[in-house]
Amino acid sequence: MKMHFCIPVSQQLPEALGGCYVLYSVYLDGFLFCKVRYSQLHRWNEQLRRVFGDCLPPFPPKYYLAMTTAMAEERRDQLERYLQNVTADPHVKRSDVFTEFLTMVQLHTLNITTTKAALDVFLPNGRSINVDILTSDMAERVLEVVAHKLGLHPELLGYFGLFLIQCFPEGKLSVVKKLVDFELPYTSLQSSEVENCKIGLRKWYLDPALDSMLMDCRAAGDLLYMQAVQDIEIEWVKPTMAQREELKALQKKENQTKFLELSQEVRHYGYIQLDPCTCNHPEPGCVAVLSIGNNEISCCITLPDGRTQDIAFQMSRVKCWQVTFLGTLLDTDGPHQTLNQNLELRFQYSEDSRQQWFVIYTKQAFFLSSCLKKMILEKMAKLTEENPEMQIEVPEQSRRKKHPVQESQQKDFFNFLRKTRMKKAEGDCVWRTLTEGGL
Repeated sequence: MKMHFCIPVSQQLPEALGGCYVLYSVYLDGFLFCKVRYSQLHRWNEQLRRVFGDCLPPFPPKYYLAMTTAMAEERRDQLERYLQNVTADPHVKRSDVFTEFLTMVQLHTLNITTTKAALDVFLPNGRSINVDILTSDMAERVLEVVAHKLGLHPELLGYFGLFLIQCFPEGKLSVVKKLVDFELPYTSLQSSEVENCKIGLRKWYLDPALDSMLMDCRAAGDLLYMQAVQDIEIEWVKPTMAQREELKALQKKENQTKFLELSQEVRHYGYIQLDPCTCNHPEPGCVAVLSIGNNEISCCITLPDGRTQDIAFQMSRVKCWQVTFLGTLLDTDGPHQTLNQNLELRFQYSEDSRQQWFVIYTKQAFFLSSCLKKMILEKMAKLTEENPEMQIEVPEQSRRKKHPVQESQQKDFFNFLRKTRMKKAEGDCVWRTLTEGGL
């Protein structure tokens, strides 16, 4: 599936020997990933084509004359789409040409050289694992090192991930984003402008039934237990009073197996809870707390009169969704060009032969979208395992067809729409709205 790449900011800068060039700020999942020139991306594309040939998406052509505003906008849009499409191919993403270039531009953006470093990776119980890494080590590599230290079986790595997590007093936390395999945890932590941010290890699946795949590994079981305890403490999981007392007793006895078995019966076990946000349902401006997991979006909505209403949206009825990025440039002179992000995620929901759009206004819109992707991929994998020849209906933005569920044929159900732009300073522009359609 495509990744949440966008280029909301570009700068026109002077060349050392005269003339000027455009520096593109590439964002991934709503956060600055790197800054690159067209010429760098052009050379990278040529290197990729020597390896993968014409299967790559089209790359925007060179212009030998001065670009007009419309041409500059078209190039930026084409570069953005190129990044989205080229990262959708798993074979390309695993290649050395791909990873070496993205490692280089991440380091260069922050003027960081490849050196030895120590990184603390926090576990759900608050304890940290200190690992010796290189500043150029990707998240995939760091996860392998952490797993080795914990004794986690290598074949179970895909069930876990590294996350940027914001920590609050009294143990509360907010998941900022999941680090993709080719992100550099060291640079991600350095560039993050979120206060009290840490690299954390958590499980990365939203189907609680997948717990059974991990229980034969002691280290994996320990991690599941830590996270279950933490999720109850921070009230992401909602046990009844009777369940809470029984869980406390099992925790006191250190009976992890029984604790996890009971936890799986608790409401919202294995879900990820987002920070409070606002939504347009049942009326505009309602405060909502979203929990995502087990093929549903569970919403606890506070109405204007103070009453609460619980609504669960089943993923099987979600036809598509889109993330809209409304950015405001705050710092035009700083090294990172700070963006004040206004984000919304809207999804189309079908119920009783009616289709309706629900809008959620949250700074975690990109992470929410990643969670929705994850649930779809898990559902497709489960259907494939049950019946490899099964034909399932895959929702798309403009059409629906039946396709076999195979990795090589996975469909992307989102796209990026373009609206207007706002100029904040000469040579700088922020693309006002970036929309990503549903998966």
